[in-house]
Amino acid sequence: MRHWLMKSEPDTFSIDDLKKRPKGIEPWDGVRNYQARNSMRDDMRAGDPAFFYHSSCEVPGIYGLMEVASAAYPDPSQFNAKHHHYDPTAKREEPRWFLVEMRYVRHLKRPITLETLKQHEAQLKGCPLIMRGNRLSVMPIRAEHWHAILSLE
Repeated sequence: MRHWLMKSEPDTFSIDDLKKRPKGIEPWDGVRNYQARNSMRDDMRAGDPAFFYHSSCEVPGIYGLMEVASAAYPDPSQFNAKHHHYDPTAKREEPRWFLVEMRYVRHLKRPITLETLKQHEAQLKGCPLIMRGNRLSVMPIRAEHWHAILSLE
């Protein structure tokens, strides 16, 4: 089992939106970064836990827990010319972009803000989330960092 952190802008899709979906499940579409795509396509497995991180907002941070609910499959939005995630270079026989479905687990008792995470930098040494310049929307989280972060709840 691997642990993950996945970012979304809450005005686009939030932990509350995920909770409201039928069965709490939503395809995590629109990832257009090769490293993030490779993580979803090659490394994620159903049942892997993930932090739901709100980014590009007033108080960025981890707001909830979710889990991978499916194996990766081609992101259908890449083929839809009317969709804002359309990729005219993607081919159905050779898809470029993949997604996994995510299942809501729970909201945190209180958000763990980026500011709080940075205050625990020594405990989270090497965690990609607090490393300068890391802007990936999907990132692996080592088990020791996962447990350290959850202890801040």
